[in-house]
Amino acid sequence: MSRQKIAIVGAGLSGAVIGRELAEAGHEVVIFDRRDHIAGNCHTERDAETGVMVHVYGPHIFHTDDAEVWDYVNRFQAFKPYKNRVKTTSRDQVFSLPVNLHTINQFFGKTLRPDEAKAFIEEQADTSITDPQTFEEQALRFVGRDLYEAFFEGYTQKQWGCSPRDLPASILKRLPVRFNYDDDYFFHKFQGMPENGYTEMVDGILDHPDITIRLKTGFDRKDTGNYDHTFYSGALDGYFDYAKGRLGYRTLDFERFTYEGDYQGCAVMNYGETSVPYTRITEHKHFSPWEKHDGSVCYREYARECGPDDTPYYPIRLVKEKEQLAEYVALANAEEGISFVGRLGTYRYLDMDVTIREALDTARLFLDLHDKQERMPAFLNPPL
Repeated sequence: MSRQKIAIVGAGLSGAVIGRELAEAGHEVVIFDRRDHIAGNCHTERDAETGVMVHVYGPHIFHTDDAEVWDYVNRFQAFKPYKNRVKTTSRDQVFSLPVNLHTINQFFGKTLRPDEAKAFIEEQADTSITDPQTFEEQALRFVGRDLYEAFFEGYTQKQWGCSPRDLPASILKRLPVRFNYDDDYFFHKFQGMPENGYTEMVDGILDHPDITIRLKTGFDRKDTGNYDHTFYSGALDGYFDYAKGRLGYRTLDFERFTYEGDYQGCAVMNYGETSVPYTRITEHKHFSPWEKHDGSVCYREYARECGPDDTPYYPIRLVKEKEQLAEYVALANAEEGISFVGRLGTYRYLDMDVTIREALDTARLFLDLHDKQERMPAFLNPPL
């Protein structure tokens, strides 16, 4: 198999994993990133004042059922056990999320058993809604108005900047209701945090003699001609200079503050009421419970519409964005020598484990097609 010169745009998880796989197969890989650091939005660094490992762009918690992906990340960084247990402040009380048997009993002042709680919540539900189409209808159908207004309505309005009546029901389908006392936010077999942070893990992935990293360096569409193939994990609309308009994203602002001691006793505290302007407070030392620190670093997190100079976090994917997206997909499919990958390149919300799985699959497909002298598609995982 002939050695090729590969450009990868973005030194986050997608770019790092694809780059490593292709370098190990004998190709020359050059990775570009506009930022001054690797690891993308999962970048971590130690706070000089407190020694706390800080998730600079907000918390990233690794969870997966994919054994190969779990083994892959542990190859480059030892993962410590970590369970995400989220709390929420509502109506002057602190509750556990996801909504579970403890939440239900505490909220309604009852001592229901699992079967009793199921029947009780079904009584609260609006059973006249047979085919929920919006976020609000989904919530009203399955948990009823009281739980919806306490835990979902305000938080969702702040997070997405619009009424839950305007959001698709699919967003809420990711949030379970449990009729036991399990308060583990995720249900995956493998859960953990990298012992020394995600940036050190990504640095290990990128540590290969056939990988060159160019930080603080942009990549233009015309630059693809200098490479045999390009993998692009930047914004899909940005690659085409926003010719069809900007796709919609939500971004996050972080108000950082320090505290001497333990500020809130947990890693994540949500605030569901609209009277509180931020969506949550994260206390970063609790993401590394095996470490001990006297001081603490916290972030108040605010969500808003993403502007041209902001870091995009969550693709909105409402009707308007999907219509634009279809136009960009058509443009991408007409390109030669480039594949679009990752959260920004495919305009999809992806957890870290899915990002890594898709990156591994993308690299393997490229190697297979290159061996067969066949064309690599623009998308391994089409956005629509």
